[in-house]
Amino acid sequence: MRTFLLEAPMTLLSNAVLSAVAAAPAGLAISRAPEIRISQESPFDAAAREALLDEAFGPARDAKTSARLREGRLPAEGLALVARDHGELVGTLRCWPVQAGGHAALLLGPLAVAKSHRSLGIGAKLMREALWRAAMLGHKAVLLVGDAPYYARFGFEASLTAGLDLPGPVDRARFLAFEIEDGALDGAKGMVIATGERRALRRRAQQALKQAA
Repeated sequence: MRTFLLEAPMTLLSNAVLSAVAAAPAGLAISRAPEIRISQESPFDAAAREALLDEAFGPARDAKTSARLREGRLPAEGLALVARDHGELVGTLRCWPVQAGGHAALLLGPLAVAKSHRSLGIGAKLMREALWRAAMLGHKAVLLVGDAPYYARFGFEASLTAGLDLPGPVDRARFLAFEIEDGALDGAKGMVIATGERRALRRRAQQALKQAA
């Protein structure tokens, strides 16, 4: 296992970032220093999360190939995260259960940070928190479609997905993977398919429980 993942991630911005904000040039309007906390999302975050994703990716975001693996599914248990600044939702990241050529894995994304809070390292904090939690929950590998130079810092690389396909067009240079456990994707070949619980099934189960109560 990649041991660096096992260090518990910090959920507050570093003192260095906060000091930099506090030392901003005179005349720069800053109402308060950011206080970023990473936590599990709640059902009450849905509207704010969707607005943030619309801001980050636009109305065509649901047409992306990776969205087909999330459609109608629930995120992986414990891996739907948000970043808050004094309670305001300013970042989101989710992971989704998939099978990658017969190998159990997670599909990470989308990752988004509010325009007002970019360049503060919030995206990196969400990534490290998600990977650490995934490791603690026993997951072995994580896939994503995204900017290779950005995600390389977390250990993602395109070579690990060479034998895999997605259910739609994808830029192979942006189809990346990370092995939490070394060799977790050895021999992985074929289509990536969604395996997460369906939303409709969860709703029906909840309704049945209410009726039985």
